[in-house]
Amino acid sequence: MSIIKKTLFLSIIILLITFSKSFAENLKKVGKFKDWEVMVMSEASGKVCFAQSIPVLQAPKKNKRDARLFVTFRPGEKISNEISTTAGYEFNKNNSVLAASGNNKFKFDIKQQGFAWMTSNKKENIMVKVMKKGSRIMVTGYNEKGSQTIDHYSLLGFTKAYSTAKKACS
Repeated sequence: MSIIKKTLFLSIIILLITFSKSFAENLKKVGKFKDWEVMVMSEASGKVCFAQSIPVLQAPKKNKRDARLFVTFRPGEKISNEISTTAGYEFNKNNSVLAASGNNKFKFDIKQQGFAWMTSNKKENIMVKVMKKGSRIMVTGYNEKGSQTIDHYSLLGFTKAYSTAKKACS
């Protein structure tokens, strides 16, 4: 799937969730599991299912952003465990976007239009395993001015949300 298509898809989801539930006829909330929720939508290539969460803590505190962490399944395109994130701003091209849980660190390889993705399905699978075992994951990014932000995501409910999203697209 092209980066533009991914970006457009995630942008639409953010807009639908954030601004107007009435436009979300195509987007169905399947369930809420502690700090994670599962959504399903249909698009031309088939059903898309994802687990998502918002940060429980953001730094700096004074700068409220619409950040999210996603794990997505697109069976029509043979895509599973696609991990992506948005910090609510355009990422700085010169700095890495990193996720860390315990001693595990993961780098997001692609940054475009306010979203970041990994390119390695092997690394995504490892990150999913870490997320299932962990209690928190932190995503660090840098805005266009070079200022660092850190989003802390709770992993409470992740395993159940992940399983539900995977099953909804199987």
